[in-house]
Amino acid sequence: MLYAIGCGSPLTRDLHRLIAAGQRDGWDVCAILTPDGRKFADEPALARQTGHPVRWAYKDPADPDVLPTPDALVVAPATVNTVNKWAAGITDTLALGLLVESQGRGVPIVAMPFTNAAMATHPAFQEGLRRLRDWNVTVLFGEDVLPLHAPGTGERYIHLFPWDRAIDVLRTRLGGELAN
Repeated sequence: MLYAIGCGSPLTRDLHRLIAAGQRDGWDVCAILTPDGRKFADEPALARQTGHPVRWAYKDPADPDVLPTPDALVVAPATVNTVNKWAAGITDTLALGLLVESQGRGVPIVAMPFTNAAMATHPAFQEGLRRLRDWNVTVLFGEDVLPLHAPGTGERYIHLFPWDRAIDVLRTRLGGELAN
């Protein structure tokens, strides 16, 4: 079971591409969104594509779990906000809670941040990326993944986002075998 986590970025409109890449690789995929990610996602389409409800908020404690436990997670796009909170252990959204808990359980996680060049230079973001890497999260970020762009120009680069690369890296990390 692969969780595809989309954050508050226009890039989340294309989360279906990550889901399709995972499905082509044999994964059963669930879509998880941050509250701001919901602004960009087509939740009914993602639910149809995955066959699972799209989750974005913590469930009521009396409600049953509707999603299977993840064997791997990909958070793409990962925003500066999500990276900073995740690295600090903040779990104020379902997506962050799943990331922090899964990391603690040793579940493979791939993070693909998408931000502009100005925000990428913030010391907290740089420190967050370092921490996540130190904690065995595979972080795909930098000029070798997708060139950083000037503030206000991100829409021009959305079509270049390498969704398949996250699945390729996950497959390599798992030794070519699916965990689901």
